[in-house]
Parts: sequence; C-alpha cells; structure tokens
Amino acid sequence: AGGLAIVGTERHESRRVDRQLRGRSGRQGDPGTTQFFVSLEDSLMRLFGSDRMAKVMDRMGMEEGEVIQHSMITSSIERAQKKVEENNFGIRKRLLEYDDVMNYQREAIYKRRKNALFGDRLSLDIANILYDVSAELVNNAEGNYDEFEIRVLSTFGIEPPMNREEFGRMKSPQKNQSLYLAAEKHYHEKNKEVRDKMIMPILNQVKNDRSALLDEPFLAIVGDGQKAMGVYCDIRKAVETDGRELIKEMEKSINLNIIDQEWKEHLRDMDDLKQSVQNASYEQKDPLLIYKFEAVELFQRFLKKVNYDAITFLMKAGVQELRFQQAQPVRHAEPKLSTNKNEDETPRQAPIQHQKIADRNQRVNVQYKNGTVKKDVKYKTVEEDIMGGRAVLIG
Repeated sequence: AGGLAIVGTERHESRRVDRQLRGRSGRQGDPGTTQFFVSLEDSLMRLFGSDRMAKVMDRMGMEEGEVIQHSMITSSIERAQKKVEENNFGIRKRLLEYDDVMNYQREAIYKRRKNALFGDRLSLDIANILYDVSAELVNNAEGNYDEFEIRVLSTFGIEPPMNREEFGRMKSPQKNQSLYLAAEKHYHEKNKEVRDKMIMPILNQVKNDRSALLDEPFLAIVGDGQKAMGVYCDIRKAVETDGRELIKEMEKSINLNIIDQEWKEHLRDMDDLKQSVQNASYEQKDPLLIYKFEAVELFQRFLKKVNYDAITFLMKAGVQELRFQQAQPVRHAEPKLSTNKNEDETPRQAPIQHQKIADRNQRVNVQYKNGTVKKDVKYKTVEEDIMGGRAVLIG
C-alpha cells in the first residue's frame, strides 16, 4: 500500500536521529515516505534565530498557522543542528579530558588493590608503605623529638629506635632507615606472637579433636582495640603453613577494606572539586588546568591517608576470636506420620482462657509479654490488654 510513512512532529538536535527515522521508512526494500513538521517555537528553532526568521516571514505576508515550505527554513534547521552537535562534541571532549585525570588515579589505585586482592607483591607493598610512613613521620617532626616520639607510638606502637641526642645528630635518611628497620622488626615479631600464642594452639586443638572441620573455613575476628573486622581462612592451609596463611589473609582484608573505604571518599572529593573549579572561568582561568593541579594534591593526600590507616591497623592488629562451624549441624527431628490412633500422641496444649472479673474496679496484678509487671491496678485499666492477649493475670 505504499510502505511505511514516518511523521515527525519536530526535528531532533542531532541529524543522526532524523536520518535514522527516515531510514525506518525504507527498510527491506519497501518504498516509504517521511514528513517532518517544525514550528518556529520549537526549542531547536527558538535557540537559533527563530526571531529573525519570524520577522522575515511576517514581511512576506505569512499568516499564523500557515504551512511554510522554503529552502531557507531547511538550511536554517541544518545550521542549528550543526551548532548543537558541535556544542555537544565540545562537551564530550571536555568531559574526556576531565576523565583522563581520574583514569590515571584509577589505574594506580586499582593496581594496588589487585595486589592486595590476589596477594601478589603484597609483602612488597607493605614494606613500601612502611618506609613511606616512616619517612613521613621523620619529616613531620621537624627536629622536635617529643612530637616524633608521640607520632611513632601512636602509629607503630613502639618506642623510637634512637634517643634524643641521636635524633638531633642523625640526618634524615639515617632516621628513616633506623625507624623503618625497627618498625619492620616489630611487625614480624608481632605476627609471630599472634601465630604462636593466639592462632596455632587453637588450630592444633581443632586438628586433633575435630578433624572433620579441617576442610571448612573459619572466621577470625581481627582488631586493633578501636575497630575490628572478620577474616575468613581455610583451616587446613592455616595449619600447614603454621598460621602464616591467616596472617596473609589479614593483610589482604585490611588493605582491601581501607582502600575501598578511602577510595569512595576520594571520589566524592573529586566530584566536589570538579564542580568548584568551574567558577575559575569567571577569573579568566582554565578550570581544567586548575582541576589537574588540585587533583594531584588531593590524590597525594588520599595515598597518605590510606598508607597511614593501613600501617596503623597492621602494626596493632591481633586476633580477638576464632569461630568455627559445627562439624555436624544439629537438625530437628521431623514429626512421624501415623494412622494408628492407639499410638502415643503428644497431647495438644489447651487454649488459654482469658479470665474475666465481674468487678471491674477490683485490684489485680498483671504481667506483659515483655516481662513488665504491674501490681495493684484496677482491672478496668488493663482489661483491654488482657482480652487482647498482651498481658495475663498473675497471683
């Protein structure tokens, strides 16, 4: 009957969408027609010179509501669509430039998160974090030994490896190296103590007494005195590695949790920064350039926060509790079906009969379901609760 007819009520901002609609009318070799109707009051025409065009049409004697078919109108619509497409392309290009800044940060933090997730290079990452935090503590002290001592105690949980005289005499690289070696030694000794005193005695007891649990995971509650988290580990691997498997799982979980938590906060800060730098255009400055400089500083602060939180937790983390699954889960016995009436059956519990007192002013004692007891109250004040089953009469 002539194929598909496409009727458009307006022109889209993108010429590609209009061409797709035209293509619909001629699919599978069928003939088709397209017809678009455009008003000078449409958003596309209103933004791009409809006033000038309307004045021209008025001079030509066109009346309100009359159909206008002129090449000038068509070319004007084409120019308007080109302007919109160029503007949208500029916006997308600008967004890509902003995203390139985030992509650099994303690749850096995801690489570190991957190391923590799979355990690759995790020990090397922890050593690097430990050295960076040691250098940060030395640099922030600025020659003040008392402040340096407090920071080392709160971060590593150890006394500084040098006294006041040595601290004033030594140079910064020597201080960094000395503090790093002392912190690393304390970290390994702490982990060995956790394995020997907190983990292995319990795991050896489980291995001897409850061997059925060896192929099951167990949950270790790990904490530093202020916060705690759960770490799952395989019992057999933990026993075979003398507890080192649990220490590795602790390091993985702590690093992952801290990275994820701080990364979410960093993303919010980056969104706020992206919105705030737009005001720089009023100062005749490039917002993208300011965004790049501020993003670098923000990312450096983020990395310092992650390093500090991770190493503080790792240096003080201990196992607070070990939880194991049941070797043989307890199952409730299913009721037996029987058709013999002579068999012993469990007697049904008689329904509770609500006591009703004739004298509603009589003083009574009642107890509610939550354990609350009211004594020497008039019956009429608690009658509704008693009848509703929320309370019962007692002696």
